[in-house]
Amino acid sequence: MEKRFDPASYEDKWQKRWSEEGFFVAEAPSSRPSFCIMIPPPNVTGNLHAGPALQTTIQDLLTRWKRMSGYNALWLPGTDHAGIATQLMVERQLIEEGTDRQSLGREGFLERAWEWTDQHSGNIRVQLDQLGASCDWTRERFTLEEGLSKAVRSAFVRLYREGLISRGEYMVNWSPGLETAISDLEVDMRPVEGKLYHIAYPVEGSDERIVVATTRPETMLGDTAIAMHPEDDRYAHLRDAVAILPLVGRQVAFVADDVVEREFGTGLVKVTPAHDLTDFELGRRHGLESIQVIDRKGRMTPEAGEQFAGLDRFEAREKVVQMLQEQGYLLKVEDYAHNVGHCQRSGVPIEPMISTQWFMDVEGMAGQALQAVASGDLRLIPDSWNKTWDHWLENIRPWCISRQLWWGHQIPAWYTNSGEVFVAASREEAAELAGTDEITQDPDVLDTWFSSALWPFSTLGWPEETEDFKTFYPTDVLVTGFDIIFFWVARMVMTGMHFTGKTPFHAVHLTGLVRDADGQKMSKTRGNTVDPLELVEEYGADAVRFTLAILDSPGRDIPLDPDRMAGYRSFGNKIWNAVRFSLSRVGSATVQESLDVTELAAPERWILSRLSKTAAEVNERFAEYRFDEACQRLYHFFWGELCDWYIELSKPALAGESPRPQVGEVLLTVLDRSLRLLHPVMPFLTEELWQRLPGREAIHPATICLAPYPVGEEAWRDPVTEERMDVFFQIVAWARNLRAELGIPPRDKATLYISSESSELAAFLGRLEAMALPLLRLDAVHFEAAPDGAHSDVVAGVAVGLVVPERELSLEDRERLMAEREKLRAQHQRTLGLLENKAFLAKAPEKVVDQNRRRLEEILERLEILEAGLAADEPGSS
Repeated sequence: MEKRFDPASYEDKWQKRWSEEGFFVAEAPSSRPSFCIMIPPPNVTGNLHAGPALQTTIQDLLTRWKRMSGYNALWLPGTDHAGIATQLMVERQLIEEGTDRQSLGREGFLERAWEWTDQHSGNIRVQLDQLGASCDWTRERFTLEEGLSKAVRSAFVRLYREGLISRGEYMVNWSPGLETAISDLEVDMRPVEGKLYHIAYPVEGSDERIVVATTRPETMLGDTAIAMHPEDDRYAHLRDAVAILPLVGRQVAFVADDVVEREFGTGLVKVTPAHDLTDFELGRRHGLESIQVIDRKGRMTPEAGEQFAGLDRFEAREKVVQMLQEQGYLLKVEDYAHNVGHCQRSGVPIEPMISTQWFMDVEGMAGQALQAVASGDLRLIPDSWNKTWDHWLENIRPWCISRQLWWGHQIPAWYTNSGEVFVAASREEAAELAGTDEITQDPDVLDTWFSSALWPFSTLGWPEETEDFKTFYPTDVLVTGFDIIFFWVARMVMTGMHFTGKTPFHAVHLTGLVRDADGQKMSKTRGNTVDPLELVEEYGADAVRFTLAILDSPGRDIPLDPDRMAGYRSFGNKIWNAVRFSLSRVGSATVQESLDVTELAAPERWILSRLSKTAAEVNERFAEYRFDEACQRLYHFFWGELCDWYIELSKPALAGESPRPQVGEVLLTVLDRSLRLLHPVMPFLTEELWQRLPGREAIHPATICLAPYPVGEEAWRDPVTEERMDVFFQIVAWARNLRAELGIPPRDKATLYISSESSELAAFLGRLEAMALPLLRLDAVHFEAAPDGAHSDVVAGVAVGLVVPERELSLEDRERLMAEREKLRAQHQRTLGLLENKAFLAKAPEKVVDQNRRRLEEILERLEILEAGLAADEPGSS
């Protein structure tokens, strides 16, 4: 076996073999229980970043664990057509070529978009393969493929006929940067240091001027009213009056409405129905005219006035303010910090605009989604998200589902020359309904999230009752980032329950945000983004996966520290060396399917008991989505218990110095099960090493991917042996620490004394004497009280003593011990100070106080040992 640990030498090899052999292809139908995860479809335009790498790791871990646990496990992959993102990419390409989409026309542009998609569609698989994803690529889906397009059309037609989709004029979030409507969820509210402008409006037929304040003075050009609260007596005399709109000269009426906050400002507000949602709804209530003064490109319309038409909205703002000031209408300008909606994709401030769009009424579906979580049919993990889920769904508004784009699912609605609309699954059906072939399809496309909302069931063949749908729906768990809980998760739950009557999954594991090592959010502007594939290249996929999984603690963000990744690469190296050593020492021993522990010695009974308990705990932690705790347990068992203790204890027996029954068989069997336990997290390394274990081929399948996942073996559990071995380990640790503190070199042998009031424990420890000698470099172990002059202590209830050979300390050793003594004295003063602090004793938890008391005792014991060692070496001491 190669001495050098090199992940790059085997990772690609195994990913190719797993794929070629079809190990990840699920069955439908199947006699086995099913488990299904749907990949959150990455944008076909995109690359995997740190967040998706985390989610990929967790999804693969779950899928491999379930597959090994006997389930018919399907992890279904696919990509999203990413309407806005893909269209922007293609449009940029066209601009570089000196053309644009209008010049190409819709059909020509779509051809280019499909070419671009085909060129980039394989990137995601390459990246997922490098991370070890065990997807069933025979079932790969794309949100714009024909099968999913059919599902989208079916869903739209059904919702329309149920009265849940309608077309109408409404206030939308308009993105001038993208020239399309966007949903509320696609708007980022960002703090802006703006201005508040106080403007005087003359009251017609009097000398009175009323004052309103606005952050957007350019919109005043579209004002059609001034509003007051109905119970505001200050302005009762104005109920039947009209004001004159400055700069324009148009008459605007006064209206009374409960929406006005009379305590805010002057209690009067300008009303611009075409450019503010609140004003739009107020205008509808009062039958006000809507005057659009800003167009879809963010420029002023002719309705804004000749002097402003064609100006950018922000240029117009400056000109309006200048003219108001010159004409004496601008009374005051204040600094004003407020939140402004920005298009998430383009970064441009959105423009509230009245537009004819398609809307989906989701209020009833939201009620079902609320009930799903309340009843426990759907678990949000962590459940701290439940309140946020409730708040959003209880306050949900109609979803604007149309987009003014070309790339996407074109809305299945056709118009006759007279403007009559017919919604149908095909042009032929629409023509039949209309009674004419002279129909034109709606040019808009659906919001990308509409097709994504159908993902859990459309990918399985819905609306057809396919074998895949019957076998795998509802799916089991969704793993995704918390940032798309409402963009995607809630919408999947709403549509899933509406169309299938079932929640699309039973649980949602919401991961935290992956941050840099200092806890800062990753961003290109900060220069702290991380490419997970570069990390794979440097540390190996298994180290990257283990790091992400062990840091995935519910409700917490993940600080991605390269030092930790290097540490878990070292863990991989430790595993490699452990297997390499074992294979060189076990002789003709082989992996065993089962072991009878009754004839085994204590170390073998101990490691099998610990393995059994670890297997049970890891399965339990995986089931509860506590991947951090499961990985910590795996790490501690393999490194701390198997490598640091059991392999060391096995060395004398394997060398023939103190034989014990079946040591080689136990070691190989433990390695077999340990590698299988680790496989869901570290698939490449475990397959590479597992294939080398002698005898495993006689009892297991050809790949570790399909080998049974270990569970707790009740027959192997031995808590008494575990407890007694723990005493032994504590004694060994005490003696090792003492030797280190006294600076005793390995070549100098010492004598250990052990005295226990329990004859059974004493006999047990006596049987371990042969193992203690090489572990502690002892010349003898005596089971009696330590003589005077020995370094004595009580460890785990056992009196121990160590007699070390007399020798003169070197100057280097003496300086080291003196430095250690000063360090301990400082720690003693700090801990003593705490325990003498009445405020600390009153406020600190009892557990913390007890920990500090025990720490003080340990410090004093270590100081006593150091003082004795230094005193014994003083000139003239004897």
